[in-house]
Amino acid sequence: MYDYFLLAFTNLRRRKLRSWLTMIGIFIGISAVVALISLGQGLEDAINEQFESLGSDVIFVEERGLQGPPGSGTSQFTKLTINDIDAINKVNGVKTSAGILVKTGKIESKDETQFTFVWGIPLEKEEKEIVNFFDIEEGRDLKEGDRRKAIVGVRFPEAKVFSKSVNVGDRINIEGISFDIVGRFEQVGNPFDDSAVMIPQEQMREIYNLVDEVSMIHIKVEDKEQIELIKERVEKDLRRFRREKEGKETFQIRTSEQYLQSFSNVLDIVQAVLVGIAAISLLVGGIGIMNTMYTSVVERTKEIGIMKAIGARNEDILYIFLFEAGLLGLVGGLIGVIIGFGLSKGAEYIATISLGTNLLQASVDIWLVLGALLFSFVVGIASGVLPAYQASKLKPVDALRYE
Repeated sequence: MYDYFLLAFTNLRRRKLRSWLTMIGIFIGISAVVALISLGQGLEDAINEQFESLGSDVIFVEERGLQGPPGSGTSQFTKLTINDIDAINKVNGVKTSAGILVKTGKIESKDETQFTFVWGIPLEKEEKEIVNFFDIEEGRDLKEGDRRKAIVGVRFPEAKVFSKSVNVGDRINIEGISFDIVGRFEQVGNPFDDSAVMIPQEQMREIYNLVDEVSMIHIKVEDKEQIELIKERVEKDLRRFRREKEGKETFQIRTSEQYLQSFSNVLDIVQAVLVGIAAISLLVGGIGIMNTMYTSVVERTKEIGIMKAIGARNEDILYIFLFEAGLLGLVGGLIGVIIGFGLSKGAEYIATISLGTNLLQASVDIWLVLGALLFSFVVGIASGVLPAYQASKLKPVDALRYE
């Protein structure tokens, strides 16, 4: 086998330009596939990490028909209320529940005005632990008794909300009311959360004149192993409390696993479509290898005749040409893997610097590398089967007198 490989490598080196041109289709296709899968896997890992921070024992209740971030104006006016929280707390298996408020607010700093999301969170310890999944990186968190205090996302000190940096210790106005910034939470990874402002929920009710409305309810269950059963109980009891018919509820209930599965399904579909498009390049590359190998057979007909005349068997000729085709695919795949990871890392860098998100990350997986190399080698072998078979069946006499 080593001799076949060495001979195939020598033959490809003798035709450097043709070999490089043949491999273009392969490494373009492989680089596209590797980059897309790498970014897709990295995005899925980042989303998994985000949902793990929420906990596997939490259920979420939100308005049905919510198509965008809460408070963005894209939801139907099917409000959840504090009374719903009281009803949920009576459900068997529910440990406790809490609501959060989310509105789009007018934020002012010095002479600038911007609109971003304002989160109103409860300050009671037990309720706050359920709804507040952000870790404080600078300053302190909100605590019971706070008034006109706020914590902000990482884009405030980075001067990505206002033209000038807004830091812990500074003041901002929310709907004309002055708030002291006492803390900053760590980067979440998406610009909506990283530009958000968190304030005490009761003060947010005063500012927006909200009596009992909540934007979303977080429910902590007593036994996470029974979370699906508890979810069904909550849905049934809440439907009865709101006097709504089954199938016509104005609310929807999901677990973190369901949210995660929804994201994964969307990512898988998008990734499959993009990889399918990229696979067209591989098909073109395979045709290019086949064309090159047919040309090589024609050019080397007399050489094949000489090899057969001195004792080369049909399978020897077959293996030589198959190894050449496989080597073209393998080298093209190796170059494609390197370019693909380079592209994915470049996309990660651009997303981090320009978009301010760390959700788009390149995942470097050894199985992805090995799979891409094996696939490119198989594409090369498959593309070279017919030309190699044709070469192996040439008769020595006809090959030697071929001009």
